[in-house]
Amino acid sequence: MFLCGLMCMLGMNNEEADSVLNGIFSELKGSVHLEDKFVGGIRGSFCRVELPHEHEHRRLSDVRAIIEKAQMSDKAKELALKTFGFVAEAEGKVHGMAPEEVTFHEVGALDSILDICFNCELFTRLNPDRLIVSPLPIADGHIHCAHGVIPSPAPAVQALLVGIPVRSFGAEGETVTPTGIALLKAFSAEFGPWPQMVIEKIETVYGTHVYEGVPNGATFALGKSFE
Repeated sequence: MFLCGLMCMLGMNNEEADSVLNGIFSELKGSVHLEDKFVGGIRGSFCRVELPHEHEHRRLSDVRAIIEKAQMSDKAKELALKTFGFVAEAEGKVHGMAPEEVTFHEVGALDSILDICFNCELFTRLNPDRLIVSPLPIADGHIHCAHGVIPSPAPAVQALLVGIPVRSFGAEGETVTPTGIALLKAFSAEFGPWPQMVIEKIETVYGTHVYEGVPNGATFALGKSFE
């Protein structure tokens, strides 16, 4: 949803996204497709992500090397490294190891590179003065992952939530990922209600999962302050 929202705020099409992704890491080319999605008859935007399966197990040093070689702005690289550092620190805390020893497994490695690097490049291009986010929706329930069945919120999410405003969510499952929180931290997000601004662009963005009786989406708005 974050990727989708930033693409919409930038007015970016699939061809432009493909060019950026190819410059970041060639294996990501063709993996993101922006399209319409209808939920309850209401149109919104959706990012369909299709990643190739791979057998690479990358550590933080491997990811750092990819970022340093990528065709990204220096600021985007800085934000990406910062974000990966937050994720590795949280995962290290959960598994009792140093951040440098954390392994990003298989598709999870590509998924993390896509989510973090692409988001950081797009955020840098948008270059907002402030990023204001509502309190994060946190749900109970359980999550199926490589480590088995774990409670929601996941341990890595818990490790990143300290100091973050949250609210309850009317369904069960994973509503916030470690990558999502790490990006917000790297982007120095502020949490609170809608600011006073003149809206220039606004879009409803949908996620993949469907929750019974609760919409899985977010509103992205870009504007200018009149305070």
